[in-house]
Amino acid sequence: MMTGLWILSVFALFSCGESESQNDGKVEISGKIINAPSGQVVLSQFTDSRPKVLDTLELNADGEFSYELEVESPTFYDLNLYGQRSVRLALLDEDVEVNYDFNQPEAIEILRSKDSQEMLKLETLMNQYQSDVNALNEAYYEAMSNKNTEQIKDIQMKALELEANQAERVKETITSMGDSFAALAAIGLLNPKNDFPFLDELIQRLDQKYPNTVTIIQLKQQLEELRALAIGAEAPDIALPNPDGEIKKLSDLRGKYVLIDFWAAWCKPCREENPNVVRLYNKYNDKGFEVFGVSLDRERDAWVKAIADDELAWTQVSDLKYFNSAAAELYQIQAIPATYMVDPEGKIIAKDLRGPSLERKLEELFD
Repeated sequence: MMTGLWILSVFALFSCGESESQNDGKVEISGKIINAPSGQVVLSQFTDSRPKVLDTLELNADGEFSYELEVESPTFYDLNLYGQRSVRLALLDEDVEVNYDFNQPEAIEILRSKDSQEMLKLETLMNQYQSDVNALNEAYYEAMSNKNTEQIKDIQMKALELEANQAERVKETITSMGDSFAALAAIGLLNPKNDFPFLDELIQRLDQKYPNTVTIIQLKQQLEELRALAIGAEAPDIALPNPDGEIKKLSDLRGKYVLIDFWAAWCKPCREENPNVVRLYNKYNDKGFEVFGVSLDRERDAWVKAIADDELAWTQVSDLKYFNSAAAELYQIQAIPATYMVDPEGKIIAKDLRGPSLERKLEELFD
């Protein structure tokens, strides 16, 4: 159903290369580990592909260690303590001190490196999120085993709400980091489609502080590709045939708030969401809300039957080309359901609204 986001690929995506803001000196990693089990303390560096083991750290009889390494640009590291605790470090031009007592697993002390201290905020955030996800997963599997359809739907709605709230918490955490490059480690926790303005502003700001950093250059390029579909951009027009073969255009609905709904008869989550969209359409249609359904079906009969079975009263179009649909390519659709909300002037104001998030948006617009 859901998985945790605190994974190595977050750091692999955001490893850093050579930048002008170089530090030609060495950085010292030191600290003290007490009440430790048997094993080793291993230092790894996050690279573009996978973590690269740099060395095994030697501890003295008191559990103290000290290790020097060259750091020329913003770089992420992992300090693995005996295979039981990972400490994420963000290093550039500050030494770092790590102190840990295995008898107090929740308490870790990171000193001297402000960027590495910021990483603790992400760990706290993700631990809480993982706990919430685990609780929902347990409830979901129990509801599945009991075949409790209503409870399953309720949990799915809670999951969507949890993801939306988590995105807000991630942005708050990133904001609290200021100009620390540790914020790069949190970017993978956000959806660039939904949070484009926030990410665009963040990357521009970090680019000024860490010019010519490879990661930031790559992120700028990725955001540039998304700019045409960013919040505030004019929604590209869609012109496709309806079930009767008549060409219908998205621009025909100018003057109303329009939900562009990418779906298909074969898509179970889409079909499960349809009753919610029908309910909200009936509630807000008279106030100026419209839906423009774009099907990624391949078979006309299945498409038409699904429209009738789900009682979809709004405009429906399709070129029956699956994910090769001209509209899907235009809107960079890689999975469905997917939605875009467009204002009366034809500008994109929200993305991927479903369940509670769609209802909240419509309440905000019309109530």
